[in-house]
Amino acid sequence: MKKPAIIIFGIDKILRYILIKQLAHNGFKVYEAPEKCDVMAQFFSFQPNLIIVCSFHMDPEDKLNVIKKIRCFDKRIPIILITRLSTESRAIAALRAGVSDYFKVPFSSQKLVQRIFRLLSDSKFVTPRDNQSDNAGLISQQLIGESKCMLEIKNYLGKVAQADSNVLITGETGTGKELTAEMIHIKSARCTNPFVCINSAALPETLVESELFGHERGAFTGAIEEKPGKFELAGGGTVFLDEIGDMNHYAQAKILRSLESKEFFHLGGRRPVPFNARIIAATNKDPVQLMEEKKMREDLYYRLNVARIHLPPLRERKEDIPPLILHALKRLNDKFSRNVLGVADDAMARLIHYDWPGNIRELFNLLEVVYINLSSRPTDFIDLPESIQKQMKATRIYTDERKRIVCALLETNWNKSTAAQRLNWSRMTLYRKMEKYNIVETRSH
Repeated sequence: MKKPAIIIFGIDKILRYILIKQLAHNGFKVYEAPEKCDVMAQFFSFQPNLIIVCSFHMDPEDKLNVIKKIRCFDKRIPIILITRLSTESRAIAALRAGVSDYFKVPFSSQKLVQRIFRLLSDSKFVTPRDNQSDNAGLISQQLIGESKCMLEIKNYLGKVAQADSNVLITGETGTGKELTAEMIHIKSARCTNPFVCINSAALPETLVESELFGHERGAFTGAIEEKPGKFELAGGGTVFLDEIGDMNHYAQAKILRSLESKEFFHLGGRRPVPFNARIIAATNKDPVQLMEEKKMREDLYYRLNVARIHLPPLRERKEDIPPLILHALKRLNDKFSRNVLGVADDAMARLIHYDWPGNIRELFNLLEVVYINLSSRPTDFIDLPESIQKQMKATRIYTDERKRIVCALLETNWNKSTAAQRLNWSRMTLYRKMEKYNIVETRSH
């Protein structure tokens, strides 16, 4: 897979060694552009996936002109500005020129790399290396969200991916359990082998053994030839048992025996078949309650519950709704070759405050339904289905955004980085909102 390319304009000699080494270590291909060069010639030559502009030696106006030239040709490519001088007016000027984010020296190179991963989160070129921290980088492309709980899950997934233990994933329907299992497989040592998904609830009791373990010719009426089961097809890969709590006890016992003995038998067969796949199981129910109700075997639970991952419902991480919406709209734009521009403020506020009982799946399905009838304009509240509009109108929402911003700034003594964190925004979003509502610093000195 092609490495993501980054081009750096006007890099400082002091920063060069640290920055390029850090980026290369995280799997990026880095190009340096001379301080005085034909910007667009460099852009077309290297075809970067992200651009870093350093303003150490460049005139502030020159650096903005560099950004404007690039933006005239490419509206979407992420651009990061690194500068030693940072004021509110310069930040706003950079924002207007098309900067995606900026860093003031000194800064953490680790935070810069994390930000690059986020900006490239929808890019097929993001291919971090095989160490644990980089695994989290790849996973963060797929599991969208920067809430505290999601960051903790992403970090843990990177560690689980490198282990070869069985995994139990819990969470409500629509929270992304299958995607999480697939991410673990992708970054594990088994990634070159198959990922086999089994919907336990959809397996007929009369066919479950044949589906899981395969059968020999003549094992039952209609078995005219030998057929491998899901466990055999997985080989040395990963078997994902979705909704394990809905599987009957007979099948659970068979799976437990395969885990313990590392082998299984075809239905009607006499020779053992080696079993070398990793098991990841998932359930949308409380496994302890399933055991109390005798729906899940305790011995199987303890076999599976080596690494435990719980995915929170969307209503408990509402700050992740805006990036999820933007991610979904980008995928729809790419899929249908259109350019729907996002979601209007009123619609976004109501989408954030809705509780989403169907979680991410419900959100994505709703957006696709709405998307079909949209032109390129932003999605408005009136575009949502009437049934959803009624539910959302019944939800009390707080839309006085300007007041929230001013309160956050006053509470942090106008420390914009801290205020942005309280509002669950990036600094660039805060500056954009301050400009929109004409909020000027009134801190007394």
